[in-house]
Formats: sequence, C-alpha cells, structure tokens
Amino acid sequence: MRIANVGGRLVLMGPDGPVDVERASAGHFVADPQTVYDRWDEFVDWAAGAPEGPVVPVDEDLFGSPSPRPGQVFAIGLNYSEHAAESGFEVPDTDPPVFTKFPACITGARGDIRLPPGGNTDWEVELVVVIGRPAFEVARQEAWSHVAGLSVGQDLSERKSQMAGSSPQFSLAKSFPRFGPIGPWLVTPDEFDDPDNLSIGASINGETVQCSRTDQLIFDVPTIVEKLSAVVPLAPGDVVFTGTPAGVGMGRTPPRWLVEGDELVSYIEGIGELRHRFVS
Repeated sequence: MRIANVGGRLVLMGPDGPVDVERASAGHFVADPQTVYDRWDEFVDWAAGAPEGPVVPVDEDLFGSPSPRPGQVFAIGLNYSEHAAESGFEVPDTDPPVFTKFPACITGARGDIRLPPGGNTDWEVELVVVIGRPAFEVARQEAWSHVAGLSVGQDLSERKSQMAGSSPQFSLAKSFPRFGPIGPWLVTPDEFDDPDNLSIGASINGETVQCSRTDQLIFDVPTIVEKLSAVVPLAPGDVVFTGTPAGVGMGRTPPRWLVEGDELVSYIEGIGELRHRFVS
C-alpha cells in the first residue's frame, strides 16, 4: 500500500491513480494525512477493500510529507561505516548516535529550498521510517510490526551552524525551513521483497554524489526501533531519519556545498524520488 499527502489531503495510490480517502470513505477518514496514523490498523483494513475511485488529478508539486506534523522526529548519525570515516568519527558499536530535527523543518517532495545566507549547506539522503503503532520497549523481532511505512528523506545540514560554538548544534543546524523533505509517499513494508536492502542515492544536477544500499546500515530499522523505544515511547506518525551513506559535501576534498540553482534529486529503490532546487 502507498499513501500520499497531496495538497494537504490524504490519498491512497491505487492501481488506476490516486484516490481521495475522505471522499472514498464517505468521511469515515478525514482529509488530514497526519490523523491516519492514530487509526492505522483500522485504515489498513479499510484500504484492503477500498473502492477504486474516483481517481483524483495530482500535481507532483503538491506532494507533501506523508507525516506532515510528526510529534517526534528522530535522526540517527554515523549509521554507515564509510560515512563515519569521511566525517572523521569512529564507527559506533553498541548504540547509535541520536539527535532530532525539529518538526517545523518538515516539507514535501518537490519545490525550492532557501539556502541560509553565508552558510555551507550539505545534503544527506536517508531512508525515513514512519511509526504506525505505539512502540515502547519493543524487541527487535517485533519492530517491523510497529512501522507504518518507509519514505525518502533528506537530512539537509547547515555545516557552519552545526560546528559553531564550543559544542555542535546538530538539531538547530538541521532544522532550517524546509530542511527535512520527506516523500513522495509512504510505502508499507509488505510492498518490498526485503525492506532492509534497498538502493539509496542522490545526485546534484545529474551528477551522482551518493550511492549505497540500506543493508549497509550499521543499525538497521528493527534495531533502531528497539534502541529508541527502550528509552522513549514512539507514537503513531513519529518520524525516524535512519542515517546517510558516504558522499556528503563535508567529506570531500575540498568540501562541496549546495549553491543557488542546484537541483538535488534523492531516491530510494521501490519508493521514489525527491526533487528540490536551491535558491538564495
């Protein structure tokens, strides 16, 4: 199953095209995409026998985040060995580094993103997990049953802000407006042959800058859910950025930053792509 946020309305991506959920369910489910996660099991049951139409026209520029207002946004750092090396850090062994992106930075799959004046803005394509069922002290073996689905994300990072001061400002530097694109839709785990092994990458102006597979994650999705839920109750609609592979601008010699006019395309196998242009 695939669901999307199109112009603030929840749609089910059917075989013939997108179906407006509020209209197809005669108001049983409301248009607001964020509310569906609180009724996830009920929605999954309904969607299995949902009517085929009417199909609604879709403008790709209107694809918002499938979880537009998550209560919590977690991000995992240094979760690919080669990215840890290019960043100058040791590979984490027992626990993943965890920080947050503030929910105000969440945006959709298309559009322009403003570069902070005088900054060094970097790219980080990531597999994003959206929680579908409450999770607290969940064992790794049960973790996938608490996941609503997967999406493509970008953990955009303003490196000057991140490294300013006596201690790093990870969360603030990664939370400028629209610095958390997610989309183009959410895909449920059953849609994949192996949700733990997907190709992932990014390109700038057609040049590949990141290319890897999610089976290279040091801490895979079940482990991340287990580790986070051991401390923090995860709620439906919460978002987890799972980490980026090697190839970010900060790890290059010389460093490379996004500039005005750049088009960044971020993709994950079996899900789709994000496409953003950067402006001053």
